[in-house]
Amino acid sequence: MTTIDPEQERQRLAEAYAGQTDGELENIAGNASDLTELARETLRAELARRGLYVGQLEPTALQGDEAEFRDLVVIRTFWNLMEAELAKGLLDAAGIESFLFDDNMVRLDWFNANALGGVKLRVDAVNVEAANQVLEEAAAEAAAEESESAE
Repeated sequence: MTTIDPEQERQRLAEAYAGQTDGELENIAGNASDLTELARETLRAELARRGLYVGQLEPTALQGDEAEFRDLVVIRTFWNLMEAELAKGLLDAAGIESFLFDDNMVRLDWFNANALGGVKLRVDAVNVEAANQVLEEAAAEAAAEESESAE
């Protein structure tokens, strides 16, 4: 197995990058996670020489095999998109991160709600109790206000 001399590789990459257009370099930079560290350094130098900035060339945490999987639990299902967004807003205001699932499909055509089983509100498994408490308190307050206004 042959080893690659880093200086020769750097020179080869510098010549290859120098012969490309700005658009081609930006395209390569967009796929920087596919490059070796040496190739990223050489590309960064060529971009700097041309006065171009394409963003971060370092691989991010979500690139490669390091994707984060979260245990999200459905705590409510809504047939009405506005109610789902209000519930999500209550949780966001309480500092509980939440996510709506299938909301875009229902937004396109509300008949989709039946096929999808409604809009699902999900939170991390560790936040289920707190999220349910926030939503139940809000529902109790709304019911109390409604009964007061009816009298």
